[in-house]
Amino acid sequence: MQHGTQERLKLQSRRSFLVQMGLLTGGVGLAGCHLGDKGPAREAIIDIHQHLGYSGRTDAEFLAHQAAMGVSRTILLPAGRPMKTKSTHDGVSNGLQAQCLGNEACYLLSRQHPDRLYFAANEVPDAPGAAEEIEKYLKLGAVAIAEQKFGVECDAPEMQRLYALAGDYHVPILMHWQHQMYNYGFDRFHKMLARYPQTIFIGHAQTWWANVDQSHTDQAQLYPKGKVTPGGWTDVYLRDYANMYGDLSAGSGLNALTRDEEQASAFLVRHQDKLLYGSDCNDRPGKGNACQGAQTIAAVRRLVPDQTVRQKLFWSNARRVFRI
Repeated sequence: MQHGTQERLKLQSRRSFLVQMGLLTGGVGLAGCHLGDKGPAREAIIDIHQHLGYSGRTDAEFLAHQAAMGVSRTILLPAGRPMKTKSTHDGVSNGLQAQCLGNEACYLLSRQHPDRLYFAANEVPDAPGAAEEIEKYLKLGAVAIAEQKFGVECDAPEMQRLYALAGDYHVPILMHWQHQMYNYGFDRFHKMLARYPQTIFIGHAQTWWANVDQSHTDQAQLYPKGKVTPGGWTDVYLRDYANMYGDLSAGSGLNALTRDEEQASAFLVRHQDKLLYGSDCNDRPGKGNACQGAQTIAAVRRLVPDQTVRQKLFWSNARRVFRI
């Protein structure tokens, strides 16, 4: 999919304006962290994975939750339009199976809080006009295509159209990998990574994180426990493909960090330029054991004593990948 030079320049100009606006109005972010080009005055956090309406949470509760976690910037990931199709499991997957709101809600709230919120664009990939719906919000400044969480083959023509679209607009596409439920064919996904080298892919969820372990053979086991043998598909994808990144969010990410902390520490350092902090939690408190996102922040701090590496995971990788 090609776009004229004028359209590209308009989009780049708008993105540059939004970045400058965020920096100028957000010199002190939600957690009081300076986000200038020289880095944060103290440890800043960009949360690349949150949702509006998540399990019925209000916008006010969401904003308070992010503040309690100490997050400086957040990327809102919308759901696709509600519909009953095979790819939405006859409607079960509507709202990302969690009451999450769509493109318009994420766009509008981010415009109300340009100093702390960015938005992604999303749609059911095999719905009529899916690429056009996503492109509409990319032109408005969306920083990603996310979260793709639908029952489709990872190499289906509809998905490949979105991979190409992400490459055209220089935004990442974030995919929820869950065996026999969302994005089928994880073992052959390397073919898509090779076919679309200009597209940045971000891996997320149960099947992505279970496969850090080379010994993981039962793909129906979504939250495996015990020691990890390095060299699983996830480890290999991150190592061998420059365009593959990982999202630390959700219970699956936290499980991968805590099931074998010695290996997790080595994994975080080994892939320090390819991993991004996200929360993807639906609680209200935003702190303590009630909040999985806060537990993930604590785990990263515990496992990565090097502040330079932590800064990459919490902040600078996200700024580079999402160009914010």
